[in-house]
Amino acid sequence: MATSVSVLLIEDNLAIARQIVDFLEGHGWLVDFAATGKQGVQQALNGQFDVIILDLNLPDIDGLEVCKRIKAEATKVVPVLMLTARDAFTDKAKGFGQGADDYLTKPFDLRELALRCEALARRPQLHTDTTVTQGSLAMDTRAMTVNWQNTVIPVTGIGFKILHKLLCDYPYPVSRSDLISHIWADDPPESNALKSHMYTLRKALEQASGRALLHTISNVGYQLKGLNDNEV
Repeated sequence: MATSVSVLLIEDNLAIARQIVDFLEGHGWLVDFAATGKQGVQQALNGQFDVIILDLNLPDIDGLEVCKRIKAEATKVVPVLMLTARDAFTDKAKGFGQGADDYLTKPFDLRELALRCEALARRPQLHTDTTVTQGSLAMDTRAMTVNWQNTVIPVTGIGFKILHKLLCDYPYPVSRSDLISHIWADDPPESNALKSHMYTLRKALEQASGRALLHTISNVGYQLKGLNDNEV
């Protein structure tokens, strides 16, 4: 298993959880853990995961309800693999009905669990549209173009990466540290580089749209606003 996957495990049985975490981390995967449904929902909505492994029997919130909440409230499509001792068809049907993407009955082979997670992690990538659109602003990640109401906006390569992150997180702000990590990973530039790119991008967006779209949020980061006419 060469692919690295980011996983959220929601499981109240600590012995089972420890086995899963140790096995997946042993293959270089990133695994976060939640022991309750409430904690699992919070982590799922606040984190960035490729797959969620969800136990059906949780002490506080039923796994079906947890799955339903995550699917309804998450801003990113994240596949959910349900773990359960219930192997009846009706139980599986209920799980799929609440948005589960796959099902694995206990006891299971950890190798099969990992293979299923890898397959689920690839699924959103296979169906991702190359166009990201919010209001009048659209960008094509394959053609590397940005448009405002069909008017092409010239942006640099770094500017495109910045705008893509802001657009994907819209309407929420993105912190400066998150942007730097997203663009430059482990090789951050000098301190004023991001500020310079932001200035260039802000001017390009304003010139094309005739309005201020890119805003600096004090002590937070940066945020796109006014992409829809009803926001202006």
